Amino acid sequence: MQRLCVTDMHTAGEPVRIVTDGYPDLPGATILEKRREAMHRHDALRRMLVLEPRGHAGMYGVIPVAPTDPRAAFAALFIHGEGYSTMCGHATIALGRWLVESGRVPVAEPETRFCIELPCGLVEIRCAVENGIVHRTAFISVPAFLSRRDVAIAVPGLGPVRFDLAYGGAFYAVLPASRLGLSFCDAPFERLVSAATALTDAARSALDIVHPDAEDLGFLYGTILTDDAAPPAPTYNLCVFADGQIDRSPTGSGVTARMARDHALGLIRPGQERLFFGPTGIGFSGCVTRADEPIDGTVRVLVSGRSHHSGTAVFDIEPDDQLGGGFTLPKTFRDVAGRDGCA
Repeated sequence: MQRLCVTDMHTAGEPVRIVTDGYPDLPGATILEKRREAMHRHDALRRMLVLEPRGHAGMYGVIPVAPTDPRAAFAALFIHGEGYSTMCGHATIALGRWLVESGRVPVAEPETRFCIELPCGLVEIRCAVENGIVHRTAFISVPAFLSRRDVAIAVPGLGPVRFDLAYGGAFYAVLPASRLGLSFCDAPFERLVSAATALTDAARSALDIVHPDAEDLGFLYGTILTDDAAPPAPTYNLCVFADGQIDRSPTGSGVTARMARDHALGLIRPGQERLFFGPTGIGFSGCVTRADEPIDGTVRVLVSGRSHHSGTAVFDIEPDDQLGGGFTLPKTFRDVAGRDGCA
């Protein structure tokens, strides 16, 4: 019988399921090699962790792995219902708290600093600690940048759409919902998600996305729809990733991408803080800390937020459980029964 132990947390409402025992060691000289090993040889464990009956359509998870960068105190992979992320800010914020409070990194008060290795690169963590409890976590991003400005593609059902392509550890299409003829504040989530998913699908087909450091990083992770608030005013966004999955948080890598975009467009200065809110109304703060370093046109972004504990669990898979490996609900009963099995 397969058994996995987890600690569950959330950051601004977005779940973080951290595997604490039972996942096999992953070979690989780099973290991207470990990520490929997880994808190709252990994807059944991802499904078990994040899909029903143990998870749900919005579940998100973390697989701790041995770091390959000597500067890192810890390393991790990120998983969701469709696959594997290269960066996840909300999970990074939760990881910071978990690592400090579980004693996995040396603790200093009032601030504990250390680095963790993620598929997108090395990220510095800063935890505000009082009496052993982390009250806020921040991270300094990998180099972020505006990849393409004012990209125009045809989107089925929406017509021609223009957006910016920005990288904050993952690539996002970024645009205000108003550009799609939708009121960000008043349109039902269902319409916003449908439009964002259609744009993501069309952009993945139309664009050849390349990251300068690694081929594994060169893909469109999702679409971020925004309100029309001008920087540096507080702003809301909706990040839709994977197969229509909604980030409940403001999206840490999305905040990074938006700050990099706004800096490149001259809309925000280094050191100027901006607040970002997601569907739960719980905010992250972001500010550009360093510009044009180490690559021209890139910035480092400091993103800060709070995480909370939800619980712990031990998950089992019985060998004869046909659904124990994880499942998603079908779209129709025909998908369950097959061509001849549903009258």
